[in-house]
Amino acid sequence: MGFQQGLSGLNTSSKSLEVIGNNVANANTYGAKSSRAEFSDMYAASLGGSGNNGIGIGARIGAVAQQFTQGNISTTSNNLDLAINGRGFFALATPQGETVYSRNGQFKRDANGYIVNNEKHQLLGQALDATGAPAGPAGSPVQLTNDGSAPQKASAVTMTANLDARATIPPVAIDFSNSKSYNFVTSQTAYGDNGAPVALNYYFRKVSDAVAANPSAVPPVAAAGSQWSVYLSADGNTNAASVNSAAGVPTPVATFTFNPDGSLPAGTVFGIPSIPGGKNGQPLTGVTLDMSKSTEYSGNYAVTDLTGGGYAQGNLSDFLIESDGTVKARYTNGQSKAIARVQLADFKNLNGLQPVGANEWKSTNASGDPLPLGAPGSGVYGLLQSGALEESNVDLTGELVNMIVAQRAYQANAQTIKTEDQVLQTLVNLR
Repeated sequence: MGFQQGLSGLNTSSKSLEVIGNNVANANTYGAKSSRAEFSDMYAASLGGSGNNGIGIGARIGAVAQQFTQGNISTTSNNLDLAINGRGFFALATPQGETVYSRNGQFKRDANGYIVNNEKHQLLGQALDATGAPAGPAGSPVQLTNDGSAPQKASAVTMTANLDARATIPPVAIDFSNSKSYNFVTSQTAYGDNGAPVALNYYFRKVSDAVAANPSAVPPVAAAGSQWSVYLSADGNTNAASVNSAAGVPTPVATFTFNPDGSLPAGTVFGIPSIPGGKNGQPLTGVTLDMSKSTEYSGNYAVTDLTGGGYAQGNLSDFLIESDGTVKARYTNGQSKAIARVQLADFKNLNGLQPVGANEWKSTNASGDPLPLGAPGSGVYGLLQSGALEESNVDLTGELVNMIVAQRAYQANAQTIKTEDQVLQTLVNLR
């Protein structure tokens, strides 16, 4: 036994304690990966011989291997916080033009709208157009702008309603101020040519009752459903949609007849007359009303679908990142728009990555070049979770046990040095 073995044991045990201490220190660091010290024994080469009874000369640190296992995912209240559930790394561009990689998804917007981490490194992805198709090169910094949502004018209004077949024909002429002159009414906010709201009211008035089939009549009478008319007012102006009215008497926008079974013929679509500027000074032109899916059943009146009225101009509300990395802007008018997609990177040899601090790694010859950037959920890449972060994969219980083992190993190696010192002291004292 010599001092060399004990000294090497002290060094390796000390390095192991450093690795354990670093793991414990980063137990609460999002995206951090634990490491472990891997030991190797050492033997002196036999000069001019091939003996098999060589005594080792100690131990050394063979490698400090990182453990790229999945950490737990915890939710947050920030939509720009991202967690990767599966393989992959966020690719980040540094101000020096380098690309680094991270599992820490604590992102924010900088003054120019770019998504950055705490080191001001920009998250990479690909710009998208309004249809979700790529609109720029892959691996470009993701930028979120404060652009608003343009208004959409009303064009093709679709209404699905049930007009109660038990309704009777009103006894008086149509008068929007007299509820006895029509059977049913529903309202909709439509948007004019420049996005100003127009309050529309649709009034339904039964014109004739259904006719039962009478084949014995001369000539024979075929069955027919009830006939209805629909009237329209805009911004409370009874004449606004009645351009053909005379003396202020409203004219129906359309009159339609139901089939005997209570359905409407396919293609029951009417053109709504152009509505001049109402109280908002905004015209409404080129609008159609599709009632093909409406019915006349013996049941309560109900409107189950009324769409196509357009929408107003909207301001940016917030951003949402979906599991496939699609970044969507949401607006105050209820609309959303895809603007970019976050992309992930991966490597053949994760343990070849070089840690550079700040929860980031660089590629090396050992790790190989990164695989082509890809969308989360495609290929080998995991899915993203917005409003969540990946916790460190450090197991504190295991690290504390490892600390005790490393401490005992350090004490035992110190004891071998102490014993060797006593042996040499005994040898010196021989006479």
